[in-house]
Amino acid sequence: QVQLVESGGGLVQAGGSLRLSCAVSGRTFNTYPMGWFRQAPGKEREFVAAISWSGSNTEYANSVKGRFIISRDNAKKAVYLQMNSLEPEDTGVYYCAASGTMDRLRIGLCDYWGQGTQVTVSS
Repeated sequence: QVQLVESGGGLVQAGGSLRLSCAVSGRTFNTYPMGWFRQAPGKEREFVAAISWSGSNTEYANSVKGRFIISRDNAKKAVYLQMNSLEPEDTGVYYCAASGTMDRLRIGLCDYWGQGTQVTVSS
């Protein structure tokens, strides 16, 4: 069993930065690709970023490419999302997720989800 707990959300002005963290419990963390998704009010949840189990491969949604950076520390069982140059359109609840493969992760077929952390970007 894997449990995911996000933290680091908050209110920030446009152009600012936030760093989200996802603490993971469970013995098999190191074997899972991990990712971040977000859901804006009134919209469907969407893919933001993913990282392979080794950290060697990363993928990003076009809307965040060049602004967000996903990383992981397998020794600490943690995944991070560094968000820079934030825009009001980045507002939403951000979820950490784990999946068996990068392909499944990218399309939201995840085995485990966190509860989410709110990110609000003011203009």
